[in-house]
Formats: sequence, C-alpha cells, structure tokens
Amino acid sequence: MPAGGSHETAASGGKAPHAISDELLDDLTPEQLAAQWEEEKPPAAGALANAASSLVVLAVGIAAAALSITMGLGTPDKPQPGLWPFVISTVMVALGLFQLIAGRHNRDAEKFTRMSTAPLTGLVTLAAMVSLMPLIGFELPALVLCIIWMRFLGGETWRSTLVVSAAVVISFYAIFVLALNTSVPHLF
Repeated sequence: MPAGGSHETAASGGKAPHAISDELLDDLTPEQLAAQWEEEKPPAAGALANAASSLVVLAVGIAAAALSITMGLGTPDKPQPGLWPFVISTVMVALGLFQLIAGRHNRDAEKFTRMSTAPLTGLVTLAAMVSLMPLIGFELPALVLCIIWMRFLGGETWRSTLVVSAAVVISFYAIFVLALNTSVPHLF
C-alpha cells in the first residue's frame, strides 16, 4: 500500500486522512509509518525558540538554587532541607547551559503550538486542586481535576471521562479515608 493510502481512502468517501484505522496501520511498513509520522508532526522550532526554552530552564534552575540555599544545605552526612533541591537545581542549570550552547543546532525540537500549553494547564489545575483541598476537601477538586485532564487535555469521551473520574475519586476516598484513615481533608 502506498504511503498516501489514507488519502485515497478519504477521497473515495471513507475515513478522513487523520483517522486511520488499526487495520490500515498494520499494513504499513516501518518506512511508510515513519514517513506518515514525519508528515503529521508539528513544524520544527527555530534557534530562537530553542534559546528561549533553554533560558527558561536556566532561570528556573538559578531561582531554585537560590531558594534551596536559603533553606540551608548542610553537609552530605548532615543534610539540611535545601541540599537535594540544590543538587537538582544545579543539574537543571547545567542542562539549561548545555542546551543553550549545544542545542542551537537541534532540529528535533517542535514549534510551540496550542498543545504546548497542556503542561501549563495541568500544572495550574493541580495547583488549584492543592489550594482548594484544605477549604472544601479533596473530593470535588479531584473530580474536577480528573475531568479537565481526561476530557480537555486527553481528549477522552464524556462517558469515559465521567466514569473514570468518579471511579478515581471513589477509589481514593476508599483507600485514604476509609481504609487508611489518613488526615486528608474530605467533605464526607
């Protein structure tokens, strides 16, 4: 089957080019599949985008290192709370510098698209859940978090989103409140 077989199927009234069935994927050779992935991937990021992302990692690493120093480092045999965050932030700084210097020529990086905001959305919703838990318990924030992550970030159907989200919250309630009797804030 030629690499453009999905386009022929769409032209004859079959499935859309982006909705390839599993049977069609099974018939593709590795070379055809690689060509299809190459065709569908987002555009490559330029040198400016690579430098900007490196500078962000570098800034976060430097800020984390400064904060960890204020917490106290201690010594390896008597560590204080800032030691391991300092080690990790030092690695971040090193990786940010390496990416800034050597990553300029990287052509595998993808251009920022609408889906590039998904990790930020995940982080913001997780922070919202953590801040709401002491006020209203974990059940409602966890349910909303699961719904947002599954439906809007994961693209799941409403049916599976609601079923799995409810199952996750019920399971967590059963484990942490009923079985383990932890002090996690809860409504019920």
